[in-house]
Amino acid sequence: MSVRPIVLLGDPRLRLKGETVDSFGKYLHELLDDLTDSMRHAPGVGLAAPQLGEPLRACVIEVEGHLYELVNPEIVRATGDDRDLEGCLSIPGYVAYVTRKEKVWVVAQNRVGKKVKVAGSGLLGRALQHELDHLQGKLYIDYLDSMEELIPVGQLADEDEDAQESLRTLA
Repeated sequence: MSVRPIVLLGDPRLRLKGETVDSFGKYLHELLDDLTDSMRHAPGVGLAAPQLGEPLRACVIEVEGHLYELVNPEIVRATGDDRDLEGCLSIPGYVAYVTRKEKVWVVAQNRVGKKVKVAGSGLLGRALQHELDHLQGKLYIDYLDSMEELIPVGQLADEDEDAQESLRTLA
């Protein structure tokens, strides 16, 4: 387990689509451990393999003390709309309002290949969508009409302390 550097905006690896994971051995286990360590060190709520330069369909999310390790995840159902602040460890120092689905249902595999199901709304729902986008080479800024919609984190703190407190950086 180790903390690895997070790939930043501008690095072409961030736009690669993750390949399906078909081997659930030591390499994957170490990658999931590194994703968790790197996410916690940042600190963030989630981190996807492409953010460590690994083009694989694997990510981790930690919300309310529960760690989700998701391999080959797919959203199978989504309802409602929710607009809220979102940030990314690969685009440090900025956030923006992004509209996502209010609740999503995800089917994935765990680190040993067993099928798992996760349903999430609120922060977990947003994190699931954010991380699964990373596995497709998509970033939250792709939902914006203009990069001018990005809000520097320091400016956000001045404008809305409640929003700043509720915001935790996704990956």
